Amino acid sequence: MTAILTLAAEASAWLTSCGIVSVLAGVVAVRRFAGNRPLSPKARPAISVLKPLCGDEPLLEAALASICGQAYPAFQIVFGVQDANDSALAVVRRMQRRFPGRDITVVIDAALHGPNRKIGNLINMMPAARHDVLVFSDSDLHVPPDYLDRIAAALEAPGIGLVTTLCTGLPTSTGIAARLGATGISHLFLPGALLARALGREDCLGTTMALRRDTLVRAGGLSTLVRHLADDNVLAHRVRQLGLGVGLARTVPMTAVPEASLAALWQHELRWARTIRVLEPALFALSMLQFPLFWAAITFLLADGSAGSTELFATVWAIRAGAVLWIDRMLRARVAAPIWLLPVRDILSASQIIGSYLGARVVWRGHVMRADDGRVKQAWGAAPNPAKGPSPF
Repeated sequence: MTAILTLAAEASAWLTSCGIVSVLAGVVAVRRFAGNRPLSPKARPAISVLKPLCGDEPLLEAALASICGQAYPAFQIVFGVQDANDSALAVVRRMQRRFPGRDITVVIDAALHGPNRKIGNLINMMPAARHDVLVFSDSDLHVPPDYLDRIAAALEAPGIGLVTTLCTGLPTSTGIAARLGATGISHLFLPGALLARALGREDCLGTTMALRRDTLVRAGGLSTLVRHLADDNVLAHRVRQLGLGVGLARTVPMTAVPEASLAALWQHELRWARTIRVLEPALFALSMLQFPLFWAAITFLLADGSAGSTELFATVWAIRAGAVLWIDRMLRARVAAPIWLLPVRDILSASQIIGSYLGARVVWRGHVMRADDGRVKQAWGAAPNPAKGPSPF
């Protein structure tokens, strides 16, 4: 038994080394991205920004104000809800008073179309979108003033049909859950997404999806996404089938992390994990290598807290801390990384990957759904609302 534990400790120590390499590679990827000078668009076409809303989320007013305050010459904002009593409407009314010259349209439509309520909301909003460049932007996204400029520049690059953005996490409170969620987005998801792109992947990150209207129609429209949880992945796949690429805008908005409890954070992040696992099961399993503090903790336990395993854990913690501080500096992050929570973050992330293989059930805004890979025509859920009829969007 002692020999087996020794071999296991050596194996986990080796996996710890792989995790360190992954962390350092992520830092390099962020440095390259941050070091590239943002391009200004050659033209600034009129843009319709569609913001599907559902409830008065934490920091919602600040998020909506950030899109209303864009330094872009011609754009329309369409806010949509599916309930006339939705508390988000009060925030929208304040935006209309605060930005009286802004072109703001409000759509209230209860039609669902399918199980993906975000896409169903967007389908209801599409008739109000007047311009040919469409930006689907999540309600909790806090964007810099040049957000639309950077999207326009990325969309006019040759061969690009769809544009997305990275994001960092913005905790809406000082609680442990919100801070864990924010560092997970900023220091694991973001560098991981850049590494994936460096390896040739062109994933669409659903917080921002921007494309031209004719591209959306050729890709099948929003109605082809409403039956899938991973709508961003399905749209990216359909755009690539047209021979077009998925571009990455040179801007990094912040996405709000409102979870007030570890249970809520676990549920939210497990939804992400199960969605990605269904899409890329083998690659997602390999992503276990990006959590060196998890493997260092395993080494510490298997080695019975030996001096060497303790030194390894401390060294890895220092490397992880240095990496996140460097990433924050390169991205000019407004929220300091919680260094003392990094071991918890790595262990939590690794546990969610393991948990993602134990089922496909997810909970999204109180609704139970099932993760799917987007390859089937009807993945799950009720049929689209026949009262609305077929929609080209």
